[in-house]
Amino acid sequence: MKENIWVAVIIAPLFSTMTFAKVEPVLQLEDVFTLEYASGLAINAGGDEVYFVRNYMDIHSDKKLGNIWKVDKKKNLTPVTNGLHVDYSPKLSPDNTKLAYISTASGKSQIHMKWLQTGNAGQLSHFTNAPSNLSWSPDGKHLAFSMFVDSETKSVVSLPGMPKGAKWAKPAVYIDDMYYRFDGAGYNKAGNSHIFVMSTDGGNARQLTEGEFNHNEKVSWSKDGSKLYYSTNKRLDKDLEWTDSNIYSVDIETQEVNVLTDRNGPDSSPIISPNGKLIAYLGSDQHYKNYENTELYIMNIDGSNKHSITENLDRSINNIQWAKNSKSVLMSYQDKGETYVASQSLSGKRKIVARQLGGLSYGRPYNGGEFVVSEDGTVAFTFSNPQRPADIAIMKKGKTTLLTTLNEDALGYKTLASIKEINTKSSFDKRNIQAWIAYPPGYDTAKKAGKKFPLILEIHGGPVTNYGPHFSAEIQLMAAKGYVVVYANPRGSDSYGKEFSQTIHNNYPSQDYDDLMSVVDNVIKQEAIDDEALFVTGGSGGGVLTAWIIGHTDRFKAAVVAKPVINWISFVLTTDIYPFVIKNWFNKMPWEDSEHYMKLSPISYVGNVSTPTMLLTGEADQRTPIAETEQFYQALKLRDVDTAMVRIPDAYHGIYKRPSNLMSKVAHILWWFEQYKTTPKSKGGY
Repeated sequence: MKENIWVAVIIAPLFSTMTFAKVEPVLQLEDVFTLEYASGLAINAGGDEVYFVRNYMDIHSDKKLGNIWKVDKKKNLTPVTNGLHVDYSPKLSPDNTKLAYISTASGKSQIHMKWLQTGNAGQLSHFTNAPSNLSWSPDGKHLAFSMFVDSETKSVVSLPGMPKGAKWAKPAVYIDDMYYRFDGAGYNKAGNSHIFVMSTDGGNARQLTEGEFNHNEKVSWSKDGSKLYYSTNKRLDKDLEWTDSNIYSVDIETQEVNVLTDRNGPDSSPIISPNGKLIAYLGSDQHYKNYENTELYIMNIDGSNKHSITENLDRSINNIQWAKNSKSVLMSYQDKGETYVASQSLSGKRKIVARQLGGLSYGRPYNGGEFVVSEDGTVAFTFSNPQRPADIAIMKKGKTTLLTTLNEDALGYKTLASIKEINTKSSFDKRNIQAWIAYPPGYDTAKKAGKKFPLILEIHGGPVTNYGPHFSAEIQLMAAKGYVVVYANPRGSDSYGKEFSQTIHNNYPSQDYDDLMSVVDNVIKQEAIDDEALFVTGGSGGGVLTAWIIGHTDRFKAAVVAKPVINWISFVLTTDIYPFVIKNWFNKMPWEDSEHYMKLSPISYVGNVSTPTMLLTGEADQRTPIAETEQFYQALKLRDVDTAMVRIPDAYHGIYKRPSNLMSKVAHILWWFEQYKTTPKSKGGY
């Protein structure tokens, strides 16, 4: 199991060849291409029609595509757009007669319009760069949006003497920006994102903001349509203080800009109340910690009387939208692995109005979801189900109705893993750790017959994120191959309050290891688990913890470490978000406290590792660059530990640039575990 491993030929024996004609009782790799999910919601004034993006996986192009559909209260589905491209960001006009959206139908992202009464559609823009964050003016005559504006590329030298017709090497690229590349986007172009307005009848767009500042968040119109409200960071040292944004207004006619907030900390997502008198926005104070609760603030339209109305809620607020009466704000927040929509009155009263949001992360069981509110108070949202990706549901007058079942044709005849919540007291300090178990099909029958099952511990990234009872193709595929899969929210996860998240500030990994081991012990105690067939995997922050785990115990038969941080010093000096990570995750620069950085680095414990370990990372990953993976791989090779490295070509940090990447990731993980399921457990090192 060392030098004779050739990854390119390992998948075929494990999985059947791709076919859609053969009906399988359990989920197969190729079923990834049958999945759909809803996102990008818009709702009409009466609350009886919801527009949404119907995302699907195209097997021929190996891409995720999407078109806009409409579903009404009677559950009738109607296509609004069509074609093998991506349509997204649907926005209904104030009078509900037109739908603006962005489409790649022309080959580039452009603004399109659908006239709903006639069915006519047309392309409004012909921009060089992609627009985003569409917003209708109150009178329906204009659209505001953000768009990148190119500036001249920096060049400090010009080489003389090139003869006419000669072909010299490409010129050197001169870089002096703090943030010069981002995962998923590559090296930054010269320029900034700015706010524009254009007529809904088409024509030229007018640029409203300028300068070397980015304006790439949602904007909100004043009630009379004379001003736009937005957030941006205009600090001179904005690259070092990346999150210190403030709320601004710009007069559309004069382009006069006024600042409305000025504290150190992120203030964002301003929304003007329907009566035009108040601004709701999200924000927090900057304390340079790994996590802070984002609170819902209210201020007068002139910026006076700023105050939080959720300071007594120990959770972060995500999306917000005003109720029609301007007396309350609808908001979403995450609590113990689930997402809720609550009505937060200005007087302080709070009431949950929608539950089970989620289903947008079809790969792993991450939390999150979308919602919109109609004028009559109907809440439309992406509905989460452990057996299904996101559908559309509405909550009206206290009753929740599921409007779509997008995956019933693909998954209805499959036997999927059932999901159960468990709670465990950590061996370190008795904190409650929430987790979920995915049971393989046929588990109960086999358990009664005395069968013991192998177990996979799957660990989330972040590290300040959270898993929950949501659909996950990865978890389902692992369970379909006969594994009990357990996933947990160890300390450092969000949705459990600020203190729980901040326990890992400048202390990660640490006792989160104890939390995870306690969960595994509890599952072994409760379920039919073969404790000689334990496996562990995780990506990003989960990759960090997986590498940490095998450096601190040899109880797992094999591990797959995906897109990890292995050495905190090399990571913070090569990741695309290095100033943010250093200022918010550590107390000192790496050269000022190298001992502490290395104490928290999995590479420091590689001498203990005896667990057969596969490493898996996208070659285009700039968040946790593949050099991190290579360090651990080469160290394990030097120690003669069974190891392999899987490099996903062109894949960014999320890996799922293409649906087949998800298939490949899961296939490699399961193949690696299968090689060690029946072999004697490695010894030594502890």
